[in-house]
Amino acid sequence: MSESNASPTLGKRAGTNSTSLFDFHGKPKFYKALPISLQHLLAMIAGVITPPIIVAGVVGATPEEKLLLIQVAVLASGIATIFHLYGVWKFGARLPAIFGVGFAYVPTLIAVGGQFGIEGILGAQLIGGITMMVVGYFIQYIRHLFPPVVAGTVVLVIGLSLYDIAVKYMAGSGNPNAEGFGDLMNWAVGGITLLTVLIASQFGKGVIKLSAIIVGIVVGYLLALALGMVDFSSIKNANWVAVPQVMPFEMEFHTAAIASMVVICVINSVQTIGDLSATSVGGMNRELETKELTGGLLGNGLTTMVSSFFGALPTSTFSQNVGIVAMTKVISRYVLAITGIFMIFAGLSPKFSAVMTTIPYPVLGGATITVFGMITMTGIQLLVKDEMSARNMTIVGLALALSLGIASVPEAIAEFPSVVQNIIGGAPIVVAAITAFVLNIVIPNKSLSDEAREREAIEAAEAAESSVTKPDTKTNGAS
Repeated sequence: MSESNASPTLGKRAGTNSTSLFDFHGKPKFYKALPISLQHLLAMIAGVITPPIIVAGVVGATPEEKLLLIQVAVLASGIATIFHLYGVWKFGARLPAIFGVGFAYVPTLIAVGGQFGIEGILGAQLIGGITMMVVGYFIQYIRHLFPPVVAGTVVLVIGLSLYDIAVKYMAGSGNPNAEGFGDLMNWAVGGITLLTVLIASQFGKGVIKLSAIIVGIVVGYLLALALGMVDFSSIKNANWVAVPQVMPFEMEFHTAAIASMVVICVINSVQTIGDLSATSVGGMNRELETKELTGGLLGNGLTTMVSSFFGALPTSTFSQNVGIVAMTKVISRYVLAITGIFMIFAGLSPKFSAVMTTIPYPVLGGATITVFGMITMTGIQLLVKDEMSARNMTIVGLALALSLGIASVPEAIAEFPSVVQNIIGGAPIVVAAITAFVLNIVIPNKSLSDEAREREAIEAAEAAESSVTKPDTKTNGAS
């Protein structure tokens, strides 16, 4: 199959000799696949290394332990991605999706780590991974509880909740209190990076168009380098090779930590449903199959559980990479497998991983903000597959209002129990998923035609009542 007549709808085995970027089983030329693979890598690398950096600070890890947490996070992300692309038995999504150490767990990891340390996190993570596999097994029987109105709402909130991250990055850092945050030079670099992405994606052709994000990153990086914004110190201090160890930390099991982790793992399963649905709809123009969903949840639970034995934090789908798939329509697993292989090498070579971390925040922000926008639009695309009845608009509207409202004013839940704060504080995806899921079950399912018939019945009743009262008025007037 040639790329000229390739279709992004191809998710099944179209042919063993396919070289199309738009066929899941296609194996394009390496030079065509590499730029798209690298932009997947660069889009996710900051999200992979940030959770272990944050957790290391919370638990008071030594510099050596911090490097270890970063290394195994990158390695686990690469292995998880390859695992899900190709699958083993019933495990693995077998979809063009990137899996890795997830940022959505961070609020819970901070709460658990602050009280019970890294040992408490890993013990609770082991149980959380098992819980995700249980959800994955039973999802085939309860999938009807996650229609497009629920999955689409979750994807929509994922996209909307990522905007502040992109803007913070463009301003100079993920932390607004960092030195130089909001500096005009940061905005200039971020803006030029964004402009380059737009020009490449809208006016470019061929590989340039498909690799718009990495083109923007290259231009932004060179500009940042010329302005002295690139720090190479992390490369000097990193080792060339480091092999991960089994059980580098002891595991501890605390009831409060396990409860928090189990809840966030179940909620993350809903996010995974949303991300995989967005991948199939946005990238492959078809609905997500039950076996793909089951395999994705089972596989994510397994990688989360196994990761705990090596000190890697919980895994999840990467929404920014879902956005890249939706934007480019490149669904070849060969392309994403190259990304996974790069991550594995980076995990085995901390020095290579350190090179990825030299990309300044403004460059990452300018390159990924369009991707986050695509995630939002994919959520909307999922929603419009269902009828926008008054019922469904109520579900979506209330889920958006509560999730984004609480996220913007975290002080509003300061009097809630600490467990509740740890679960929903700063995580709008959790609130949106719970709200949409519960309302979808509680509110009667009425279609647009049902609502139209209700209005007709009301009008008929009013007309009948009017026809009864009119003769009485005439009689009274005559008397």
